[in-house]
Amino acid sequence: MTAALATHDFATIDAACEFLKRTRAELRNLRKVRVWTDKLHVIDVNKDYFEVRGIGYPDADIVPLLKMINTAFDPAKIHEPTSLEYKEFDTGRRHCWAEDRVM
Repeated sequence: MTAALATHDFATIDAACEFLKRTRAELRNLRKVRVWTDKLHVIDVNKDYFEVRGIGYPDADIVPLLKMINTAFDPAKIHEPTSLEYKEFDTGRRHCWAEDRVM
């Protein structure tokens, strides 16, 4: 892989969300997310990516970041250890029709 287009050192969840929102326009359609124990890569269809360092799948704050970029993952199992180098998930999660409506 080439070098990251932009990097962010995790300090707070709000700062990381702002980084992802601010830099999102620089990527094409998001394709996948790779999460290590200490970093997160958001990868587009051209294999360009952003990196958030200092947060990984063992951390509780990873869940809101993954949801923010529409990652298809199981929040109950994201923190489980793996023998692989990283965990990889597709983006583009879809919701059932009207799931988010309040009746």
